[in-house]
Amino acid sequence: MKQAVRDALIAPNGHLDVLSRLEISKLLNTSQGTLSALFRNCSLAVLNYGEYLDDAKVLLERFQDFSISVVQEERGIKLDLRNAPEVAFVDGEMIRGIREHLFAVLRDIIYVDDEINNNPKFDLAGSSGITNAVFHILRNAKIMRPRTNPRMVVCWGGHSIPEYEYDYTKEVGYQLGLRGMDICTGCGPGAMKGPMKGAAIGHAKQRNYHGQYLGITEPGIIAAESPNPIVNALVILPDIEKRLEAFVRTGQAIIVFPGGVGTAEEILYLLGVLMAPQNKHLPFPVIFTGPKKSADYFQQIDTFIGATLGPEAQERYTILIDDPVAVAKTVKEGMERVRQFRKLNDDAYYYNWLLHIDYSFQQPFEPSHENMGQLKLHLDQEKHLLAADLRRAFSGIVAGNVKESGIRAIEEQGLFEIHGDCAVMEPLDTLLSDFIAAGRMKLATTTYNPCYRLES
Repeated sequence: MKQAVRDALIAPNGHLDVLSRLEISKLLNTSQGTLSALFRNCSLAVLNYGEYLDDAKVLLERFQDFSISVVQEERGIKLDLRNAPEVAFVDGEMIRGIREHLFAVLRDIIYVDDEINNNPKFDLAGSSGITNAVFHILRNAKIMRPRTNPRMVVCWGGHSIPEYEYDYTKEVGYQLGLRGMDICTGCGPGAMKGPMKGAAIGHAKQRNYHGQYLGITEPGIIAAESPNPIVNALVILPDIEKRLEAFVRTGQAIIVFPGGVGTAEEILYLLGVLMAPQNKHLPFPVIFTGPKKSADYFQQIDTFIGATLGPEAQERYTILIDDPVAVAKTVKEGMERVRQFRKLNDDAYYYNWLLHIDYSFQQPFEPSHENMGQLKLHLDQEKHLLAADLRRAFSGIVAGNVKESGIRAIEEQGLFEIHGDCAVMEPLDTLLSDFIAAGRMKLATTTYNPCYRLES
């Protein structure tokens, strides 16, 4: 069925509304030069509000005639949209939140290319340079709130989850909102939307009109996980590694709900970072939680972590099943420890500078067939290094599942081959098989065909 589309000329509102001539010139180049495809694809994902396709390639092919360009007018710029998805409009007017997100896309793409990638003061070949770059991207997006006690809770979980798990994420979010917590997620549907929706109700009941619902994404995933309607602050990081670092630098606690390979990737990243000796005494509340019917999921995750990373990794998180109030109270208590620690060590509340992140977790990983085949998945190495390569394995599977580049690579070259020792591959195979059986790889409306083959 042909998709309903619309043309529009959109002016900024609060984003990029006061510009110099040089800035306007750079913006015009964005819609015409080497960044044009990136800008177009991310903009299309934002406009596709509420239509979760779980496949970036399908979205881009469905709207092949869509175009967006920056046009200069007497008092600044506007965005000229042609053949845009009609779901972004109400009675002929673009939904305000979507308009804000469109200009957030333009803001972040321009800033990263102009002020980060082409700026010699950011050494992206070194760990501290990457951390500094992530800070500046977030600061430029104006999402940091100084002189505010810690209250940002990062919530991770799957986009493909059953209704009872989604309802549970809303209840946890509600309990967090009642206690004044803000929410940060990957900005998509499922467990990324539920906590924000629940927190919004909790904030409303407490007459808190300043709640922050922060969505952090990256160009490869945004088309498959369009921003949900609760997000009121959107930031696009240039790659998955900087996105993950933005989560752990911005949040003061992390809650993990049931999910699939993307959630497993996030868990492995977090545990690998927290297992570093430099972070041993740094407080960072981590809670795995879900409804009673999802208890087996966390048993599977816990078993996999124990078999690969060992008891030290298992000590870094708490599993709480079917108790939203206990989750919220535990987070609040953990937040107070974080506040006291950062105050004692003169660290910012809004950016976790003291957290050490090894360069192996910051290097961008391209999930090509060659790179996936060279992962070192064996127990005869330091645990944080194994966690880093396990994270990359899951990142590659995510790419093969939902990212346009990964899907095309699988179509052209066949399945990713992942090699490793039996001691790692057997628990990995068990976990992935459990994800497939539970429908956690793709949206429940689609049939899953694996994009990988495990070899031991």
